[in-house]
Amino acid sequence: MSEARRIVVKVGSSSLTTASGGLDADRVDALVDVLAKVRSGGERELVLVSSGAIAAGLAPLGLARRPRDLARQQAAASVGQGLLMARYTASFARYGVRAGQILLTSDDMSRRAHHRNASRTLDKLLAMGAFPVVNENDTVATDEIRFGDNDRLAALVAHLVHADLLVLLSDVDGVYDGDPARPGTSRISLVRGPEDLAHVEIGSAGKAGVGTGGMVTKIEAASIAAAAGIPVVLTSAIHAGDALAGADTGTYFHPTGRRSADRLLWLQHASTPQGSLTLDDGAVRAVVERRKSLLPAGIAGVEGEFSAGDPVELRDRAGRPVARGLVNFDAREIPRLIGRSTHDLARDLGPEYEREVVHRDDLVVLHP
Repeated sequence: MSEARRIVVKVGSSSLTTASGGLDADRVDALVDVLAKVRSGGERELVLVSSGAIAAGLAPLGLARRPRDLARQQAAASVGQGLLMARYTASFARYGVRAGQILLTSDDMSRRAHHRNASRTLDKLLAMGAFPVVNENDTVATDEIRFGDNDRLAALVAHLVHADLLVLLSDVDGVYDGDPARPGTSRISLVRGPEDLAHVEIGSAGKAGVGTGGMVTKIEAASIAAAAGIPVVLTSAIHAGDALAGADTGTYFHPTGRRSADRLLWLQHASTPQGSLTLDDGAVRAVVERRKSLLPAGIAGVEGEFSAGDPVELRDRAGRPVARGLVNFDAREIPRLIGRSTHDLARDLGPEYEREVVHRDDLVVLHP
């Protein structure tokens, strides 16, 4: 951990705000103190994924608790996001560091051009010495295109920026083999794979009650990052300095896989399918085993309302999801393509139909 040069740090709402809503300036400053110290030598680059926009907007709008409906969540985020960035800007300014805001939705990241732009912006901010602060764009995200929690967003950002380490900060100092509040439970210091947590009961609610995540989402995020070859440390915000210094704190998730194409990780973990295509047996083998593109001849059915460029699920005849990809046609166009060759389609409908329904570069196989 101490040798990591590019690090993504994620901090939850409960570590930045009070249970009643509103930012805790002392907590924000304490976190910035640690982050600024780590990057002060110029050898390490950091990206912060920060929750807290909705929670910060509760008190100013007179809301006693986090609302359940999306419209009021978006209103709170609209007020809170400005307050959150103003606090970070002022706190980093104490060290002569400029903070740069990046707001993302999962829809941004599953589309090729948007994904490239996000990558370029983050790289340029780091190259220019700014400190990127990333959050989900709660003010415009709909239920269908939300990450749902910033833990998963942090794992995907870590992959996007080719991070050497992901640090997930919470109000709990690691994963325990039971409820941390009960006597006799102990911290799990190392996780080498899912089997190490098979016997563990995982809680879902944070202490402060202002965030969306919990230990479940953090473990899922750690698993996504570890599967992409990125080590993860999960600990409490008060131990952030120890984690970044490589000290024995929290729970360390050992990498379990290798890096894949950036955008495919987003497609697999951040996109919400807008419909589905049923494949015949030959197409399933071509897509899953030979990693080929999906052609019209291999489609047996279509469901849902989607447009060209939307993510769709690819299913076998039994209805099991086998892959996910970005479709090249609208849903209403698919029925007349089913079972036909691209050559015949080009002859009858025009040259623009002589192409894949889902190109292999826009497709990810879903492993069980």
